[in-house]
Amino acid sequence: MKILHVETGRHLYGGPQQVLYLCAGLANLGIDNLLVCPPGSAVGEAARTRGIEVVNLACAGDLDMRFAWRLRQLLAEREPDIVHCHSRRGGDFLGGQAAAMAGIPAVLSRRVDNTEAGFISGLRYRPFRKVVVISAAIDAVLDAAGLAGDKRIIIRSAVDVDRFAVKPSHATFRRLFNLSPDDFVLGSAAQFIARKGQRYLLRAVAELRQRYPQLKLVMLGQGPLEIELRALSAELGLANVVQFAGFRSDLDDYLGCFDVLAHPASREGLGVIALKAAAAGVPVVGFRAGGLSEVIVHGKTGLLVAPGDVQQLAAAIGSLVDDRELGRVYGRMAVQRMREKFSVKRMVDQHITMYESILNA
Repeated sequence: MKILHVETGRHLYGGPQQVLYLCAGLANLGIDNLLVCPPGSAVGEAARTRGIEVVNLACAGDLDMRFAWRLRQLLAEREPDIVHCHSRRGGDFLGGQAAAMAGIPAVLSRRVDNTEAGFISGLRYRPFRKVVVISAAIDAVLDAAGLAGDKRIIIRSAVDVDRFAVKPSHATFRRLFNLSPDDFVLGSAAQFIARKGQRYLLRAVAELRQRYPQLKLVMLGQGPLEIELRALSAELGLANVVQFAGFRSDLDDYLGCFDVLAHPASREGLGVIALKAAAAGVPVVGFRAGGLSEVIVHGKTGLLVAPGDVQQLAAAIGSLVDDRELGRVYGRMAVQRMREKFSVKRMVDQHITMYESILNA
């Protein structure tokens, strides 16, 4: 079996990391992979270091017919058994069109829970034999848009739990971010875009700072709202509480050093950062939105509150500052849940079963 993967994202965010997990897992089982991605993309560079074959094709978006034509030529040359498209921005619609022109069955991974009109779904998903959704929340969105149930399949994202079994150096972590041994360190890692909810987190921390002077927030990420978020932090008087640490490719190395991860996203397909934090034994506090409730079990592996409710968010964070042992209990239970429900092996096996069902149809 040979699978050609199409990933047009340029940064190594959660979705592209899942592509790497899948490609590596398939390769370990003797299945050939070829990854198509833009020149200079982080996912392409990471794939090459893992021994995954990469072909670079530039893609300028959904109207880049040159990309579709070049992909069609590549499919004719390499003759994969299945084309697996993993992203939007040209990777889904044009990837599906190229596969259809080449007469090769195609599948698409849908990782966002944005709603869309039925006629758009009809156009976008028509070329695909299956649409992989990473959560029941996304499945519900596509059901509402009219996509047939036999075309949808839920395969949740995965996390390499063993990767986080190696405990990081807390002393090194605190030196890296200039934190004292007594600080309670709240982490946040997401793109600086509206749906990730950092503005709610900053306001929650502002409510807590007088009661908990040991509370520190390290915000990791980048994006179009960075200037706005920095301004809000200054307005709330959080200069000595909040640290904007940028996007760091080594986040996984010290994720387990945070006391709590806050992820107040108002929309979330599943939440790879929440999966990673759980695998690292870090309790997660977030909004009850999208697929997050499929990752976080409220009161067992973390805490979920009503979307947009700053007071509830602050109370949830404060409860874990008050009871650090409770946070450690949540963390241990979270690791076990990741091993049982979100392993890379489970995810890879489910994809193989889907591929085989298409080829044997």
